[in-house]
Amino acid sequence: MPVQIGQKKESDFGDPLGLLSDCHRRIERFLAVLIKISQKRNGGTIPPEERTSLETALTYFRNSAPKHTADEEDSLFPRMRSSEEAAAARECLARLEGDHVTASQDHQIVDSLGRVWLDQGALTWEQAGELNSALERLGVLYARHIAIEDNELFPLAGRMLDAAQLSQVGQEMAQRRGVTTPESSKTAR
Repeated sequence: MPVQIGQKKESDFGDPLGLLSDCHRRIERFLAVLIKISQKRNGGTIPPEERTSLETALTYFRNSAPKHTADEEDSLFPRMRSSEEAAAARECLARLEGDHVTASQDHQIVDSLGRVWLDQGALTWEQAGELNSALERLGVLYARHIAIEDNELFPLAGRMLDAAQLSQVGQEMAQRRGVTTPESSKTAR
């Protein structure tokens, strides 16, 4: 992504909670692209520049979003559940995991119809309606889900987990992406 003057520097694996929140900004941006193109074109012909944007957004949700979900469900949430203060987070974590399942189902619809659109050049009226509905549901779900995580869950995790636990979360996030961090190099020795 291009760097913009005055833009907040993105977090790295040393700040996994910040990195998860940064990922939310990417989710919001790519979802906005999908919604805009879907509503504007309603299944009709897509100009080349929008086609590239559609392909990029679909690829992001197909490849990167599942890693974000794994970062939360396989690395962050289990550590929060094992914390002494876990009672405060259990119900919230269960709801968020349910959101992940629901989002995954709508992402499958979006990806499938998006590929059809790219391959065939147009969607039927029914397909366009189904795509718009799935994207609308995702928009509503993510607005609520991201607000809970950014404003409640991540600050709670920052208080519940110690530096070593957060470092482990960051290392696991890096491993999912095939990135070697200074911390993972030390433990490999």
